[in-house]
Amino acid sequence: MVAVGFDNDRYVSIQTERIKERIAAFGGKLYLEFGGKLFDDFHASRVLPGFKPDTKLQMLLEMKDQAEIIIVINSQMIEDAKVREDIGITYDQDVLRLMDAFHEAGLYVGSVCLTQYANQKNVKPFERYLAKLGVKTYRHYAIPNYPYDVDHIVSKDGLGKNDYIETSRSLVVVTAPGPGSGKMATCLSQMYHDAQRGVKSGYAKFETFPIWNLPLKHPVNLAYEAATADLDDVNMIDPYHLEQYGVSTVSYNRDIEIFPVLNRLISAIFGESPYHSPTDMGVNMGGFCISDDEVCKQASRQEIIRRYYKALMDVRKGRPFESSVAKIENLMNNNDISIAERRCVAPCVEKAKATGAPASAIELNDGQIITGKTSSLLGATAAMILNALKTLAGISDKVALLPKAIIEPICYLKIKGLGHHNPRLHVDDVLMALSISAVTNPVAELALNALPLLRGCESHSSVILSSRDMGTLNRLGIRHTCEPFYEKKKLYHSK
Repeated sequence: MVAVGFDNDRYVSIQTERIKERIAAFGGKLYLEFGGKLFDDFHASRVLPGFKPDTKLQMLLEMKDQAEIIIVINSQMIEDAKVREDIGITYDQDVLRLMDAFHEAGLYVGSVCLTQYANQKNVKPFERYLAKLGVKTYRHYAIPNYPYDVDHIVSKDGLGKNDYIETSRSLVVVTAPGPGSGKMATCLSQMYHDAQRGVKSGYAKFETFPIWNLPLKHPVNLAYEAATADLDDVNMIDPYHLEQYGVSTVSYNRDIEIFPVLNRLISAIFGESPYHSPTDMGVNMGGFCISDDEVCKQASRQEIIRRYYKALMDVRKGRPFESSVAKIENLMNNNDISIAERRCVAPCVEKAKATGAPASAIELNDGQIITGKTSSLLGATAAMILNALKTLAGISDKVALLPKAIIEPICYLKIKGLGHHNPRLHVDDVLMALSISAVTNPVAELALNALPLLRGCESHSSVILSSRDMGTLNRLGIRHTCEPFYEKKKLYHSK
């Protein structure tokens, strides 16, 4: 059983109340800048075991009658066809994906805001497409010397030039496909227009990490630094909060750097600002819901090691992330975090050395280590999964879950029928074969029924896996890392 260190139900309850309090404090309307992922927050679920990936979505559903969503996208990202690397689609397509996800969940998406609008050639077709779908779009423009020229920004020639986004609910969640979209500027623009209309409104920020009321060097906060190593984010003690209240809280460099300017902008709009620090602006209550600190610490240390391996793999794939590797290495050295803590690594590497071929190892949730080796019919990771399922289902290691009579025809089809060069079965091939066998083979059915028990397990491979195998492991909920080496010394590695 996976250890739990976070009280998810408590989080949904007190987080909802915190946001309602902030709405009331501003007279009934709040623009909530939502940082990070609103759903599918797998980083949070890894470092805070018990946090569900869709927790923030569930929290908003508690207030769905009060909430509406504005999705913000930087027009230049549409023009440049910027791609979200984690899911492989462009930012404009991700806007559509987000709208679908919110609608399916029962949340109201009021509009899409095109920020940094400058009549870009590729933006207009997207705008027309949204109009055909019945989606309201608004344009916000670049403001010279933003965010520093406060007098110009807070004027009819600054924020006043932006379209006013019509909203009808008390909680307006401002979210985006990724960073740099202009969420904060959109909130400021709305508050400026509200003030011109005599409407009371306010601003708050929802960032899950760093967690402000955990120590600066708490592993949960360190894991956030590792996750954002490519962005040069650094956790810091909030100096404004410490000066105002005498209490040490954690923020990060970008929020601390921009706070004086942001506060001047809010003061210029409303006459005064209610905030004295970046911490004041936040509403996240995650730190109050940690039920087992040691569990979260250990989970976060594992996440830091995983991020290290990912950075190494990115560099091996030719991406310019050498500085990320150095930053995470430094973080690990300064906090006594060792690769040896990842228990699946050493058995994997040893198996590869012993067999002279790629190998994989998985740590089950009860601590057992199961390995897999490369054979003529199975890839090492596919073999590892079969061996793990046998262990979890209590099936003897001597039993062949998939006899050669089943595997060989599939391998033959891959080579002769589909034109593949590698006959070995991938993880998804093995699972498909196992599911078919389960119809007539009770032992295969027993193994297949153990599949959910792989969720939350840690695994490692001695070589970089194909995107196909990595995708299958992710869907199984297995947290996988790889040594930064390819199986073969080729210039091109297919996905």
